[in-house]
Amino acid sequence: MSFTGKNFPSISVDAIDYLGDNFTINVFEKAKAENKKVLLFWYPKDFTFVCPTELHAFQELSEEFAKRNTIVVGASCDSAEVHFAWLNTAKDNGGIEGVEYPLIADTNRNLSSVLGILEMKEVEHPEYGTLVEGSAVSYRATYLVDETGKVFHESVNDMPLGRNVKEYLRLIDAYTHVQKHGEVCPANWEEGKDAMNATREGVATYLSAN
Repeated sequence: MSFTGKNFPSISVDAIDYLGDNFTINVFEKAKAENKKVLLFWYPKDFTFVCPTELHAFQELSEEFAKRNTIVVGASCDSAEVHFAWLNTAKDNGGIEGVEYPLIADTNRNLSSVLGILEMKEVEHPEYGTLVEGSAVSYRATYLVDETGKVFHESVNDMPLGRNVKEYLRLIDAYTHVQKHGEVCPANWEEGKDAMNATREGVATYLSAN
């Protein structure tokens, strides 16, 4: 099920920060209450391979996201205790020491199940009934949520494919331009480039100049 153009699910989940503080977070309510955009990215597992490269990449651009009024939140189905152990493991040992944004611990898989991003399927066993095939961990799903709680972008990568973190900055810039100016953003749009009016005349003018 796609959530683009719809409200992000209003579900509270456990989370932890780099200081070891445990709390609950509701992405939908947080976006509205703080009048901020939220970038929520899911990754399969702590202490794995592609995952730490992504978490560090999001941390390296954390100031850029903050400039854009955007909160970054990571998420997996690992427990808060495993998150905290990984947060205290040095980068040169495969850890994510230095990551400061919160990490969701969706151990009951309530939110990831509603989002439909788990690598699993149900199968019927002749003796034991319904069983699960697959790892039951999340794909590399990413959600951009606006200040009203609406999803304006979602994407899902398979396990081996790391994300281009800078692309989310571009998408946030484009959506913010739409919010401020009412124009739409054409292919490969970046901050400072021409946007266009969403009319026949607008696209004709844009194409003639580009």
